[in-house]
Amino acid sequence: MFTRSELEIKTIQELRQLCQRYGVRPTGNAGYKVSYITTLMAFPALGIQQFQESRGLRTPSFASFENIATTVDEINSPTDEQIALIRISLEGRRMNIPDRYDQERLLMIYKAKLALEQAIDFLGMR
Repeated sequence: MFTRSELEIKTIQELRQLCQRYGVRPTGNAGYKVSYITTLMAFPALGIQQFQESRGLRTPSFASFENIATTVDEINSPTDEQIALIRISLEGRRMNIPDRYDQERLLMIYKAKLALEQAIDFLGMR
């Protein structure tokens, strides 16, 4: 990501700012440029290595994928009338109480379904 020559021309203050931007700490004594350079050159490879070792952020299990997909299937698809109600709700129109509560629930469930479908896409299941 960074080359050594790219980092060596920077001041300690600039290196400190880069470390702060990416949320990493210099290795060793913060008074030396090499402490910052080492960290800034190493963190990308370390992040990938930790991911490959399933440390920190990791890929969910296939069972977790199945659970998300099952939830999406259980939510089902809206009817034509429900789609129309969702569209008018998204325009800011609200029904009278007490039907407004169910209108809001329907809209939230629809948004949750979209978010779950997006999560499946992000995780690479389709």
